[in-house]
Amino acid sequence: MKKFLVLGVLFILPIVAYLFFASGIHNFAKLPIIEKDIPELNFTNEVKLQDKITVLGFLGTTIERDGGDLFNLNQKIFKSFREFNDFQFVYLVPEGIDDAELKSVLDEMSLLTDLSNWYFIKTTQENINNTFESLNSSYTLSQDGGSPYIFIIDKDRSLRGRDDDEDYGVLYGYDSSDIAELANKMKDDVKIILAEYRLALKKNNADRKN
Repeated sequence: MKKFLVLGVLFILPIVAYLFFASGIHNFAKLPIIEKDIPELNFTNEVKLQDKITVLGFLGTTIERDGGDLFNLNQKIFKSFREFNDFQFVYLVPEGIDDAELKSVLDEMSLLTDLSNWYFIKTTQENINNTFESLNSSYTLSQDGGSPYIFIIDKDRSLRGRDDDEDYGVLYGYDSSDIAELANKMKDDVKIILAEYRLALKKNNADRKN
């Protein structure tokens, strides 16, 4: 009996250890840089990308569709990380949007969470197009001038995502209409980039003390 127990430990333990580390390898890696030098939002003084971790979105004028996506993001992503002061949500909004519809959606969301780190920047479609194209993603804007895809921009204005995604190969952004993708991919990736900056901050503080 003891012999079989020893053999079991020798054979099974390495397999269990491998599966553990293989499943967690993405969590301990830095989130890949997909595109560098994303242009600053120079058409507004309300918010900037530099020195912030930004979830960047493109709302479009179809509020009845995009409103559900905003609620998905709030529930699956923002509420989990809202305590981080450097973490913000920025949506570019076409000038032709129905302000009353947008206000109605935001009023409902404000009942569920603090929206002080959410920014909805109304601007021209040209500015929206230029910003979207600067991401060099594989996606295109919808006819209403928006997109269900949202993007993680780091403090140096680099687009972060996955370069080894099991479904897409390169994952530029996350489909905000897909709750599973938000919960299983984006939430994990936001954790990674926030941990990355927290570790860097701790290292800088330790270096100053030394």
